[in-house]
Amino acid sequence: MPQPQPDAVADAVAGLNFDAAGLVPAVVQDDADGTVLMVAWMDAEAVRRTLTTGRTWFWSRSRRAYWRKGDTSGHTQHVRSVAADCDGDTLLVRVEQVGPACHLGTRSCFEAPLPAVRGSAPGGSGGLEPSPRTPRSEPAGEGAR
Repeated sequence: MPQPQPDAVADAVAGLNFDAAGLVPAVVQDDADGTVLMVAWMDAEAVRRTLTTGRTWFWSRSRRAYWRKGDTSGHTQHVRSVAADCDGDTLLVRVEQVGPACHLGTRSCFEAPLPAVRGSAPGGSGGLEPSPRTPRSEPAGEGAR
């Protein structure tokens, strides 16, 4: 696989909108089936490393250190593509995941569904129904505003 040109990587990183702490959230998605695996933080150097090494790199806010996914667990992520959102303040990193993505040992970090009212688009079913993961015995509440 050809390496991106250093100027292209520098320009891509410079075009991002980092928060006050110098970070952007990175949503990591399975390239094969679209499952959202995890969300972590990247600073400019972690983005650069991710774009140039083919592996995901993140910034740990608690340890204040870089970490490459899989170095400790062996559950690696191999980059397939990286895209910025329309505002340049969030990244979507599509990967080939080897092993579980979550540090708890599950495939995805998003394994804890919350009760939510399921809305319908105009012309849809016309009413609000509980989401498929909401237990039917619980009353449906208001949706997020």
